[in-house]
Amino acid sequence: MSNYHIKHLEEYFQVYRKSVRNPEGFWEEIAEEHFLWRKKWDNVLSWNFSKPEVKWFENAKLNITENCIDRHLATRGDKTAILFEPNNPIEEAQHITYRELHQRVCKMANVLKGNGVKKGDRVCIYLPMIPELVVSLLACARIGAIHSVIFAGFSANAIASRINDSDCKIVLTSDGSFRGKKSIDLKGIVDVALDYCPGVKTVLVAKRTNAEIEMKAGRDKWLQPLLDNAYGDCVPEIMDAEDPLFILYTSGSTGKPKGMVHTCAGYMVYTAYTFKNIFQYKEDDVYWCTADIGWITGHSYIVYGPLANGATTVMFEGVPSYPDYGRFWEVVEKHKVTQFYTAPTAIRALAKENLEFVEKYDLSSLKVLGSVGEPINEEAWHWYNHNIGKNKNPIVDTWWQTETGGIMISPIPYVTPTTPTYATLPFIGIQPALMNESGEELIGNQVEGHLCIKFPWPSIARTIWGDHKRYRETYFLTYKDKYFTGDGALRDGVGYYRITGRVDDVIIVSGHNLGTAPIEDSINEHPAVAESAIVGFSHSVKGNALYGYVILKEVGESRDRDNLRREINQQITEHIGPIAKLDKIQFVSGLPKTRSGKIMRRILRKIASKDINNLGDISTLLNPEVVQEIIDNAL
Repeated sequence: MSNYHIKHLEEYFQVYRKSVRNPEGFWEEIAEEHFLWRKKWDNVLSWNFSKPEVKWFENAKLNITENCIDRHLATRGDKTAILFEPNNPIEEAQHITYRELHQRVCKMANVLKGNGVKKGDRVCIYLPMIPELVVSLLACARIGAIHSVIFAGFSANAIASRINDSDCKIVLTSDGSFRGKKSIDLKGIVDVALDYCPGVKTVLVAKRTNAEIEMKAGRDKWLQPLLDNAYGDCVPEIMDAEDPLFILYTSGSTGKPKGMVHTCAGYMVYTAYTFKNIFQYKEDDVYWCTADIGWITGHSYIVYGPLANGATTVMFEGVPSYPDYGRFWEVVEKHKVTQFYTAPTAIRALAKENLEFVEKYDLSSLKVLGSVGEPINEEAWHWYNHNIGKNKNPIVDTWWQTETGGIMISPIPYVTPTTPTYATLPFIGIQPALMNESGEELIGNQVEGHLCIKFPWPSIARTIWGDHKRYRETYFLTYKDKYFTGDGALRDGVGYYRITGRVDDVIIVSGHNLGTAPIEDSINEHPAVAESAIVGFSHSVKGNALYGYVILKEVGESRDRDNLRREINQQITEHIGPIAKLDKIQFVSGLPKTRSGKIMRRILRKIASKDINNLGDISTLLNPEVVQEIIDNAL
């Protein structure tokens, strides 16, 4: 039996050494013993980071939904697969068993086929956190269609650009969504987007809010009647190991979002193996990741990783503050949650509230706590550890990315001793390297540099949809034969890793990666704006917030500044979504630039952070006088 479940530190080191000495042999053993294959691979791995090209389990045949659903039916058919907890606690939770999930996925798959969806077609999914979302992902995977989930908080513009980039032919959405006290008109947002998407011929609409919506004849169809009439079985499409499973868009530091492509076999093997170990999942556990499925965390650790292990996975529609700030803990008590995985933003927001919201609930079922989305700060770590974990449940501070598909650096609970703010040790098979500016690897401990990975792992994204050149330039050109993560990190005296933040123009706000360029482009489209620059500054709840420096054209100079700020944020909301709004907007007469015209964001970051005593030499700037003016008027 391979080491599928690591239980001791000594065992971790033993398995880790094996995984890096003989990666092909290690992953072959894991893949062979724990998954269902229609045909075995001819070759475990071929790779070349300079092309870049990575192929795992070459020529193997499988369907990921057989591994996530069908193979559990004989032994776990009546076990809850998806435990849906609605936005409003008055509404009853739904327990969807593996058998029911199988039938629902088959019906949805048949509905998609009935609407012309074939293997390789792209399907856009813009749904709230309701069961139809999980079902539609799995239905796409069952018939070999490629799902592209768009977080149901993005604007019509953001949806349209993603639909057109991957040429989706069909959209799944709902009449609306509930979020705390609010309801949001998702269908209306989709309708606006589709004015710019000539390729979409069909929209399937789920009912959630029962709002009055417009249905376009010949294009829009209610989903439920189609499901009611669909056949409850669907033969899974046999996929090649390297066939695309999904596209998921992530913000870049420049230009349009990048459609990261993940493939079937390697992604399945890695998400399942990381889930099992990093959450120490046991058969009767109830696991809850609070993320939205619109992000990679939801794909890997609400859907595919848990279901491949036959787990019970909680799907939560609501927000941590509704109906009050005790909601998370009420759900933990109600469903006897054993593993709880959330973001530092949520922890910081809850830590600001009265402890009564925690203390009135029984959290004794919890065994493992997790953190994801950005490095967790020390204060939040201690609050989480003390008040939620009662100083006995380990916190797994996980580092990974949309591009990596699964967790890369993390403690293993009850195995790795934890240190606040440290992601600790690389997961099995992961070979990190810290690089300096000259492209040399920093050997040994007590070093800090740019975080790279020097050997492929099974769930690495294979390309950017339709733009392999950009994939190569973004991740593989900076350091020869290495995947560059875009993050800085340090390695301490015992070899633990701590992520120090982005080294490019991506800012992590509330766990969301936001590229500065698309936000600046959006601001600059305002008729009163001449130029803008965005930087991040520290925020007690979000981790980082956005600070905008905006130069106005003459037409804007005489206008009401507060109104202008509102209009700029409204414009950002329309182009990208409310998650990208600026917390502070300072109007300036100029931006500090080098003589070649490059904006010195380093100086703007320091001003935004009120760290003005250490600006370095500004005499070489094209316009050094503007720096003092910006400081004098800083918000």
